[in-house]
Amino acid sequence: MCEVFISADPQSYESRTRSVRLHGVVTSIRLENLFWQVLEEIAGRDGMGVVQLIEKLYDELVVARGEVGNFASFLRVSALRYEALIAQGRIPVDTEVPIRSLDSPTVLRDLQAGWGRPPRRMAN
Repeated sequence: MCEVFISADPQSYESRTRSVRLHGVVTSIRLENLFWQVLEEIAGRDGMGVVQLIEKLYDELVVARGEVGNFASFLRVSALRYEALIAQGRIPVDTEVPIRSLDSPTVLRDLQAGWGRPPRRMAN
């Protein structure tokens, strides 16, 4: 079992810090390289750079929740959620399809609370 995980390229779990400006304030975000790669893919789908995506996510999170909390963790969860939704076929694998073109209620229908996948069915 562990070979599936330990065979990952060590560079994928090395951290990298990027500086971003959120509402005129420069801040640093430190994430593992694999998370940066996923965020770059998400951003690219909608013709944005990763910093633009981060600014957009931050702004929308503030509007929706009123506060941000641990934003780096939010970005990690966003990347994992994106990958889970692709694995479930809720988001097309084709990166030419913009995320903004998807119908959010359809993508999110019947998701398990708090995560990006439906509940597992128990074997009989």
